Amino acid sequence: MIASVVLDIVLVAVLLALAVWITVARAAFTAVFVFVAYGLLLTIAWVRLSAVDVALTEAAIGGGLTGMLLLGAAARLRGAKTAAASSTSLRVAAAVFCAMISIALAAVLLVPPNIVVTLAPAAVAQLPPSGLGNPVAGVLFVYRAFDTMLEKVVLLLALLGVWSLTPDRLWGGVPGPHFEAQPNSILTFLARLLPPVGILVGIYMFWTGADHPGGAFQGGAVVAAMWILIMIAGLRVAPAIDRRAVRFLVVIGPGIFLAIGLAGFGLADGFLVYPAGYAKPLIIVVEAALTLSIGVTLGLVALGPPNPMRRQ
Repeated sequence: MIASVVLDIVLVAVLLALAVWITVARAAFTAVFVFVAYGLLLTIAWVRLSAVDVALTEAAIGGGLTGMLLLGAAARLRGAKTAAASSTSLRVAAAVFCAMISIALAAVLLVPPNIVVTLAPAAVAQLPPSGLGNPVAGVLFVYRAFDTMLEKVVLLLALLGVWSLTPDRLWGGVPGPHFEAQPNSILTFLARLLPPVGILVGIYMFWTGADHPGGAFQGGAVVAAMWILIMIAGLRVAPAIDRRAVRFLVVIGPGIFLAIGLAGFGLADGFLVYPAGYAKPLIIVVEAALTLSIGVTLGLVALGPPNPMRRQ
């Protein structure tokens, strides 16, 4: 018991220290590397809070993909003209404002009301008809299915925003920088060793998400990471963004989600309502399609817009 408390205290102290380091770091690369470490430790914090689903998402997106995007942005900004440094008074004001928010959040968590109002028991009691054993998946696909679908649409819009940065003359080209393959490098060895295992892990995370921690987003993020690893190692070239297969894979997940939602008008009581006895199979179909779309979309977002140095 004491060891557990000590671990939590040390974890919180290190997280706070890393947060301050990220804020005060002057070098972009330093801030990004510390941010990635912060995301990994935050993953452990979510596990300590028994929020395994959130921990998996944080590890894949917060510390992984976001860190890669920030590293790419820092590399592009290297050598560019930087804006004038803000005044000391502005920094102090921002620090005071952040401290006030932190204190307010801490007060809410450490001094909760005597009666905590929660809908969790009622929500869990209504999940058996869906056939889902994971309450997180049940909430995402039963109670807030519309929000879940829009989250995938937002991810698609993010990819369109990245592609919109492409100059007209490069439209339809190959995204990302060019990576030369190095047959005897450690990166190439890992790119050959890890993807088969990683893809199986991603499929497992999608499949087990109906009854245990996991799901389409976590599984898709793992698949995307394996795909990116292969391309960084130079073993495969990224597909051109004007290929129909690429666009099909990007939209198939949200498309099937929307189609099943519209089918609810005829087969059930309304939009995104599942017919009795078919809720779990339909949700698994949606999750499978979303896993594929999320993996492809995240990989393409990480690669960025087409590069003028690359050809189809």
